[in-house]
Order: sequence, then C-alpha cells, then structure tokens
Amino acid sequence: MTASAHSTPSAGLAVHALTAGYGREDVLHDLSIPALAAGEVTALLGPNGSGKSTLLKALAGLVRPRTGSAALDGLDLTRLDHGERARHVVYLPQSLPAAVHLRVFESVLVAARASDAAAGPVDLQAIDHLLARLGIAHLALHYLDALSGGQKQLVGLAQALIRHPRVLLLDEPLSALDLNYQFHVMRLLRQETREHGLISLIVLHDLNVALQHADQAVMIHEGRLHAAGAPADVITPDSLAAVYGVEARVESCSQGRRQVLIDGLQAHPG
Repeated sequence: MTASAHSTPSAGLAVHALTAGYGREDVLHDLSIPALAAGEVTALLGPNGSGKSTLLKALAGLVRPRTGSAALDGLDLTRLDHGERARHVVYLPQSLPAAVHLRVFESVLVAARASDAAAGPVDLQAIDHLLARLGIAHLALHYLDALSGGQKQLVGLAQALIRHPRVLLLDEPLSALDLNYQFHVMRLLRQETREHGLISLIVLHDLNVALQHADQAVMIHEGRLHAAGAPADVITPDSLAAVYGVEARVESCSQGRRQVLIDGLQAHPG
C-alpha cells in the first residue's frame, strides 16, 4: 500500500516534500510521510542506501534539507537552530562517537543535565532505575572506553531516554545486541514511548522485529516513500518484492504472530 498524507498536519511529526542529500547528490526525493503519533514506535524500513539514515539526520539537523519541511506539532524543525531543535529531538546514530573516559553513570548524568527539562537537580534514582531497566546497572561504575559494542549501544540508549525528548530517533539500535537484548530493548522502548508520549522512529533491518514490536511502519525505497501504516499492511509479499527484490511470504506462526519467510531472490526485482 502507498500511504497518502491524510493525518492532521499539526499533530505529531510529519514530513512534507523533503529533499536532502550530500554535496550535489540527493538521497531523499520529495519525501512525504504522514504524521507519526505520540506514544507510538514507528519502524523505519528499507534496503541499504534507501535513505533511512539520511532521513534521521535531516530530522536531527545534521543534514540540511534542500526543500520541504519536518513539522512537530506544527513547528517546522528545519527552521530551528541546533540548540532549540535538541530540546525536542534526540538522535542516536548507528556508529557511536569514540568513548570518553567517563563512567557509565556519569555519562548518563551528563546527558540528563543537558536536557532542557532538567531545570532543577537531576533525579539520580531515575538514572539508577533506567540502567536497571536496560539491564546494565552492573556497569554503572565501569568506564565507557572499556565496554563492548553492545554495552556502549545500551548506554547510548540510556543517555537518549534520560532526556525525555518529544522525538526519539534511533539508527539501528539493535545492531550490536544479542537476541535476548534485542527483545528486551524493543519491549522497553515501547514502554518508554507509551509512558512518556514519545514519537519514536527506529531504523530496523529485521522485519520480524518490526512486525512484533512496532506500532507503525514506514518503508522507503530510493529516497521515496513506498508505504506507511500498520506493520502488517506495510510488510507484504508485494512490498518485499518491489523494495527488497526477494520472493517472500508473510505468514502467521502457531501463536498467531506474523512473520516473514524468504523463499529466494527475484530474477528481476522491481
């Protein structure tokens, strides 16, 4: 299905006619996405090179759009300076910056103090609680530069969540995590998103994770919107053939959950 922008423009996060790229090369082409609602996790899907990371960077202010807008409750994020936008949007990149010689707890404390919501003293118990929920309380006094890639990813997620943004942008947050932590993190993200009314846009490559854990899905291809809506309506045999170039089935397992089964490659994708 190809979605049309029928949602109220002033509600949630909506992208309209966004074109962006690097140098003279456009990666996103006149991209419009219906408004993403608060309290929902949206999976951002598409093959490598489709523009997923570029979209997140454009929303975070790291890539300047050539045309178009990205409106949060009617406020055009593309017109805000970096500091003002950071009060609304938190972005966690796929490749985290080089770790500094800080303890895990200290790094989350610094992130909490950077939040505009932290007008008074930071709630230290809230940091303890968040680290425990992420399963990394035992790392609180460990140094960042001594952690594994997956552990750093979890600490980065703690730094993002402690700021309680309106919009949470995560670029492949599961890439360095094992199966247990992937499930754990997605369940926690959904809880945090609902409890705090976040608009969470998460790049995922595992379509079965999107089917199980996301409230909505947006699939892009070659910098353009292919489909948007409920994950089961977006992740279909037709969309997988058109966008990923694979022959696939989407079937229900014994517990009734939808899952993707890949049968092979298309001889002529498209």
